[in-house]
Amino acid sequence: MAATLAPDAAFGFAIDTLNRLSPRRGVMLHSAAYAPGPRGTVDLYWPRGVAEPPTVLFFYGGGWEAGERAMYRFVGSALAACGLACAIPDYRLYPEVRFPDFMEDAAAALAWIATRRGVRAERLFVMGHSAGAHIATLLALDPRYRERAGAPAPRGVIGLAGPYDFLPLKSPVLRDIFGPEADWGRSQPIRFAHRAAPPMLLAAGARDRTVLAGNTHRLAAALRAHGVAVTQRIYPLLGHRALIGGFARVLAPFLPVRRAVLDFVGSLT
Repeated sequence: MAATLAPDAAFGFAIDTLNRLSPRRGVMLHSAAYAPGPRGTVDLYWPRGVAEPPTVLFFYGGGWEAGERAMYRFVGSALAACGLACAIPDYRLYPEVRFPDFMEDAAAALAWIATRRGVRAERLFVMGHSAGAHIATLLALDPRYRERAGAPAPRGVIGLAGPYDFLPLKSPVLRDIFGPEADWGRSQPIRFAHRAAPPMLLAAGARDRTVLAGNTHRLAAALRAHGVAVTQRIYPLLGHRALIGGFARVLAPFLPVRRAVLDFVGSLT
């Protein structure tokens, strides 16, 4: 059994350090536009010499108001070094846009990656961390976004420390992002749990104080009530940042998250 680092305080590596230490050998990086505008760009990490790898579309977090794809090179390159393709798109953020505009961006990114040479729909996954996990799960569970964009349903979903059931909204910023109270239900992934949902890996850190692990417990239970296959992982010593930091090559031997993702994808491809 691998050793486990203690909480976020032990995850003392800055993102730029993780990116500098990310693998480059055997990894090809290509950037392209999937939609108009400065936030409509995606970075695609591809394992060199692999024609049709399983592909993960990753949405980063940042409270729907921060983040950029370059911060997550350590995620894309780590997965590519393990034989998976990984696409990391930017998407429009608050206050430029509000819900559901960033969901439309996510659906456009999914439609784009699904048409790339070497990407097969039956081996295409969506993954997200924090607000990105909200986007990934809602994109999979509410078909309206995919239908409008002409995007396929993913083969599986990976949600890391995601807010899936976070009503009522108390923060003024969240109230502004998600609009009138009458519309709040449309933003909650748990409201769209249904029996045709794809299999999911839902992981969280028990020490996460940014997004409480109860979100993961409740969505997993709702999906299982519909007969959906759910792999649930609650890591007792991890917090919010350490969960995503576990993808970095330097941390992966000590944090179990990347291994869980690789096992999940491998079980479905």
